[in-house]
Amino acid sequence: MDETGSHKIAWSRQLADAHATLRARLRDLRDGSDDLLTHCLGFCSALTTHHEGEDTGLFAELVRARPDLAATVAALREDHRLIADIIGTVRDLAAESEEATSDRRAAIQRELDGLAAIMESHFRYEERAIGAALDDGVEDTGWSRPVFALRT
Repeated sequence: MDETGSHKIAWSRQLADAHATLRARLRDLRDGSDDLLTHCLGFCSALTTHHEGEDTGLFAELVRARPDLAATVAALREDHRLIADIIGTVRDLAAESEEATSDRRAAIQRELDGLAAIMESHFRYEERAIGAALDDGVEDTGWSRPVFALRT
């Protein structure tokens, strides 16, 4: 039980829920928002905050509790770097979306499609690779807020 007396939802479930929220936000973005820039910036910020929270908090605590997962965490961090590069490209393309030609809009859509594919693969791997370890006990040193409480 947590300090409020209620049972905590398993960390793995909260991680899966955060991923589901990010998937839905990307799906909305890909479905053709009239204001691509605003929606992109919100989504990109939420995804970046989630991954930075994992990189700077969750993963450190996870490796402290389960040193055998160090290689897995290194692979997840590498995925985060790859995704961050794609996010940068998406942000740049979205910034020009107001004046974008149909060719540029197609480029934006391709980047979003690629991001969706990579995110899906990453999320599934992460949930499989660390879910049980999260539920076995990882100290929350403040990492849960940026990882689970997604900002818009």
